[in-house]
Amino acid sequence: MMHLILADSELEINPWNRKELLDSSIHHSIMEKNRMARRRGRPDITHFFLIVAMESLLNKYGLLRVYVHTRNDEVIYIAPETRIIKNYNRFKGLILQLFEKKKVPFDNPLLVLENKSLKELIDELKGKKILFTRKGRRVEIKKLHEIMEEDVICIIGGFPSGYFLTKGIENMVDDILSIYDGMLPAWTVAMEAIAAYERFKF
Repeated sequence: MMHLILADSELEINPWNRKELLDSSIHHSIMEKNRMARRRGRPDITHFFLIVAMESLLNKYGLLRVYVHTRNDEVIYIAPETRIIKNYNRFKGLILQLFEKKKVPFDNPLLVLENKSLKELIDELKGKKILFTRKGRRVEIKKLHEIMEEDVICIIGGFPSGYFLTKGIENMVDDILSIYDGMLPAWTVAMEAIAAYERFKF
């Protein structure tokens, strides 16, 4: 089983209007005025990441579990059968509803939100723990599947720039890898990790 975690994702409610998510493409002016870090307000990263992960063959074969950890130490558990809404605005509305109700849909939830740190999430999962970051040891894509194990936990940053907010994250994992010399979006890293595990399994 592969466990795929989007860590320290910039997913949060707008502090000036709690009826919407913070989105830097819309709220950049007020964010700059209040000296808010430019990395914040990026629900689009989570959206793209989830589309790639949930539509993968690995997920369709029942071999993938996906989690989103937020900058405010919340964890979203995504049921494998979840179909992610392709429309970005509707997706933001769904996540806002999740923040408010903690379960969506409430009677038979596909998405569940819990207050939980990244370490608590990692500790409850079993498998080799791999952190993907530019600061890790360089590994060639064609050899990435050789590092995979039957049970593996892959952790990818859910932010556009900078480094993980979670302190001591390097001490929570077994290996720290880099698959490219430059910056890569989270969904690209997820795609490569999933493909590597598929090569390992099949």
